[in-house]
Amino acid sequence: MIDHFHKFVIARKKIGGNARAIIVTSSISSAICYKQMFDSYLKEIGSPYCAIVAFSGDHEISGKKINEAVMNGFPSSLIPKKIHEDPYRFLIVAEKFQTGYDEPLLHTMYVDKTLTGSRAVQTLSRLNRAYPKKYDTFVLDFVNDSDSIMEAFSPYYRTTLLSDASDPNQLHDLKADLDSLQVYSWKNVEELASHYVKGHGREQLDIILDACAVNYREHLDKEKKIKFKNRAKAFLRLYNYLSSIVEYKVISWEELSIFLNFLLPKLPPVLEEDLSKGILETIGMESYRAEVKAQMAIDLPDENGNLKGFTVSLGDSKREPKLESLSEIVKEFNELFGKIDWKDPDRIQKMITCEIPQKVASNKAYLNAVKNSDIQNARIEHDKALESVIVDLLSDHTDLFKQFSDNPSFKKWLSNHVFVITYDQVKSGKTLKNICA
Repeated sequence: MIDHFHKFVIARKKIGGNARAIIVTSSISSAICYKQMFDSYLKEIGSPYCAIVAFSGDHEISGKKINEAVMNGFPSSLIPKKIHEDPYRFLIVAEKFQTGYDEPLLHTMYVDKTLTGSRAVQTLSRLNRAYPKKYDTFVLDFVNDSDSIMEAFSPYYRTTLLSDASDPNQLHDLKADLDSLQVYSWKNVEELASHYVKGHGREQLDIILDACAVNYREHLDKEKKIKFKNRAKAFLRLYNYLSSIVEYKVISWEELSIFLNFLLPKLPPVLEEDLSKGILETIGMESYRAEVKAQMAIDLPDENGNLKGFTVSLGDSKREPKLESLSEIVKEFNELFGKIDWKDPDRIQKMITCEIPQKVASNKAYLNAVKNSDIQNARIEHDKALESVIVDLLSDHTDLFKQFSDNPSFKKWLSNHVFVITYDQVKSGKTLKNICA
């Protein structure tokens, strides 16, 4: 944990170099042991950082009374303030601060405890707090698997979307596909990465990027443009994820990652709507540059990479939501929202199960996203389409519009069910006309 935090969080200047880590332990005795081992190892490696432990009550260890104030060297009430200050970068917890604690500098979580149900959701959500220069978060879980976490989240978000493990060899395949489309030469990639890391201005980068954007616009047909964008986004997602766990020494991957981060926002939309809009915005150069410089210093020595022994096999595919029967949707609607004073309940049920899904599924941007992008982008376009459909219903169905606008539970429920109804159908090329039959 300490080595990972130094190499992949501190060295890469996460949150502008201010990132903190939280270690979730299974018991108070475990938290005490972690604190002792952290103190010993941090001192051994000469780290400038310290750990704080948080637990309740007094405990006897080797005949001595131990509490968090004794171990930390300051009163318990100061823990929230101290973790926000240097040299404190690690917060080791046993139940305490595991839920209901808001610290936006928390970037990384190490989990050594079984998490289930609402406690899993609450614990993992400790990292979900915005802060300047906080572009990502990271969880390293030693105990739970993706299925158990999905099960924990599913009651709170009906179509919990998780990726399985990822195969690093896919990076070779994605890079080969991108190279073959000849949007760029490898000299373009190397020159841009070099200029960027050396701190050269945007104008020098744009000379390279604009030329590549011309190649993309003028020399690729529609299908190849879609292929290039999809492969580029997939490469960035996979590389950014894997590089936060494994210290790769493959220069070309890091250079291509920098290059694609700047090229993608310059590429014009292939279809009527740019599926990357809001996902890959133009990058703030200076804040990103500081992180990349530190990352390059660690990950780019001039030697061959070695992936032998890395047996994690994770595909880039996403789990697709299952289509629920309309009778189940109506039943759940009645159970959850049947007591609302609807003007015409039967008409509302037909709108929810038939007419609204049909209108959403006919939205061109949503259709394009389902057919040509991943499920997360499809969900974004779906939510936009649903908002538009509901607004159009304002004059004829004010009670439905009011519930969607003012009742977060209803809005979330309706959004989830319309997505479940439409996604599989659109993905498979089927129409929704038979739903109303």
